[in-house]
Amino acid sequence: MVAALELYLDPIAEKRIRTLWDALARAGVPTMRDLLDGRHRPHVSLISAPELDGPGVAAALEGMDAAPPLDLRFDFVGQFLGRVLWLGPVPTAELLAHHAAVHERLGKAGISGFDVYRPDRWVPHCTLSMRVPRPMLLEGIRLCMDVLPIEATVVAAAVADHARDSLTAL
Repeated sequence: MVAALELYLDPIAEKRIRTLWDALARAGVPTMRDLLDGRHRPHVSLISAPELDGPGVAAALEGMDAAPPLDLRFDFVGQFLGRVLWLGPVPTAELLAHHAAVHERLGKAGISGFDVYRPDRWVPHCTLSMRVPRPMLLEGIRLCMDVLPIEATVVAAAVADHARDSLTAL
């Protein structure tokens, strides 16, 4: 399990993604809803690492709005290696600039994460499933396409480290 700085979505967008989780589960696709006793929330991660010190991240971002009201539009369905299914927001200039500014602040504080979250490598996404069964992949993609686009606004942020049962609101 890893830790991440997560951007949370407005209640309507969150409900739409949770409804998609339900549809995927009915089709036999395990979802993020099933992890962590239902505590997992739909989100977009700005950085992820084996461990993140929540108070340290908060201190590094002091004076910066960690969760500005960014407007997101999820228009894409994607898959990472390992059968990870996700929805992708349009990578707007505002989203990319916020991501880069967060990484600049964290870097100055000596906080780093996985390389795939660096500003020059990051693919913004909201993970739906970590292990889509191969026979269900096309059905999972079809179910995602049925709900797109999803309009969302970032409303909150936190450092979530579920392995250590830690959540630090930012």
